[in-house]
Formats: sequence, structure tokens, C-alpha cells
Amino acid sequence: MKHKLFVIPLILLAIILAYLVLAYNSIYFRMGQANLSYPEVQAMYKFNEQIDGQAETYVALGDSLTYGVGTNNYEDSYPYLIAKNLAGQNKKMALLPLAYPGYKTTDLIDHYLNEAVVAKPSIVTILIGINDMHDRATPAQFKAHYQTIIDTLKAGTQAKIYLISLPFIGDSNLMPYPYQNYFMVRTNEFNKVIKELAKENKLEYVDITTETREIFKKPGSHYAADHFHPSAEGYKLFTALIYDHLNK
Repeated sequence: MKHKLFVIPLILLAIILAYLVLAYNSIYFRMGQANLSYPEVQAMYKFNEQIDGQAETYVALGDSLTYGVGTNNYEDSYPYLIAKNLAGQNKKMALLPLAYPGYKTTDLIDHYLNEAVVAKPSIVTILIGINDMHDRATPAQFKAHYQTIIDTLKAGTQAKIYLISLPFIGDSNLMPYPYQNYFMVRTNEFNKVIKELAKENKLEYVDITTETREIFKKPGSHYAADHFHPSAEGYKLFTALIYDHLNK
């Protein structure tokens, strides 16, 4: 009898652990199965070229969310829509998108940071960290790498720098229990770091998480086919929040 009482909890523990591992791996398997195509992204976008004078350059640093994955056309991405809105104020604008799917903070430092400085931007937005989080980086590691990005931009440019919070992404159809709650906690941890960095470095913090969290917890037309990346409709939600902050 004592032997059975000892074995039963071990069996239950093994079942729970097996479920957690399989459920976690299923998230990335199902995302891969969606096989999303990447939009075609130009090296530079120019607006109001007929206006005399030098264009105001906007650099958008990030990962797949800044690259516009989930849309079929980069013109539906949030950086393009923001640049278009800024140009609508009768400004001569240039958009330099420096982002790539799967990038972490270290990738941004290695591949795009110098280019961002050389561009001499007047506006920089940074939306990075989703892949750091999913790659199990600690908040301390993330903060150190992010600070390197900030230090380099502040030393090499006169840009107004905006740190964008990580949106919560991954609907209930993609993320089985308890992983939606787990990634919600992780998102909050990383956003706390970003908010701290904004305060410590006297930069602008743009919160796109609070007003979209409940929307993105659920399936809907705001998601692309992988239930993770936003659709054009989802990116419009981010655009409105970011642009409102830039336009203050």
C-alpha cells in the first residue's frame, strides 16, 4: 500500500511534466506550420520628396513586429504607417526600417546599430525583446543589451528616442494552459525593464500593451494565420498608440 502511495504521485508528476513540455513545443510547431511569408521591405522609404530641404529621418529598430510579419504588404506595418502619418503633416520624411524576423537585442547591436547611427535620424523607435523573452533571456541580460543600444544611439545621434513596450501576443488558440499566463508574466517583467530604462535614460516610453492586452489574448482578425503575429488590422492598433505618443 505504501509503495502505491509513493508511485501514484510520481506518475501524476510525470504526466504533468510531459504535458508542459508537449504544450510548450506545440506553440512553436504550430507557428511554424502557418508558414507566414515575409513582406518585401525596401531599404528606404521617402515621403513628400517634392518639398525642398533635407528630409527628417525616422529609424525603426526591431524584430518581426517592426518588419511587418503577418501582413502581405510592408505598407501595412506600423513604421510605414507612422512615417506616412508624420509626412501627412506636410513634412519631408524618410523611413529607414532596420529590423528582421527573429532578431534579439544582440542581433540588433551586431547588425543594425551602426547603420542607425550613420543615418543621423531625428526619430528612433525601438521595439525589441519578444525573441529575447522566448529564448529565455533573463530580465538582467535583456536590460544590459538594451542599455548598449540606448548608449550607442545617444552618443551617436541627436534623435528623439522612443522605447516601445512589448505587446502581449499569442492568442488562446495558440497557447495552451498555462502558457498564456506564463508569457503574460514574462511580458510584464520585460516591460518593467523597458520602462525603467526609459526613466533612467530620460527617454520616452510608449505603452502599447495596456490597451491591447485583452484584445490579443483572444483569437480574431487582428491576428495573422499563426495566431501570434498581428495582421494589418492588428498593426493599425499599434500604430494609433505609437503615433499618438509621437504626435504629442
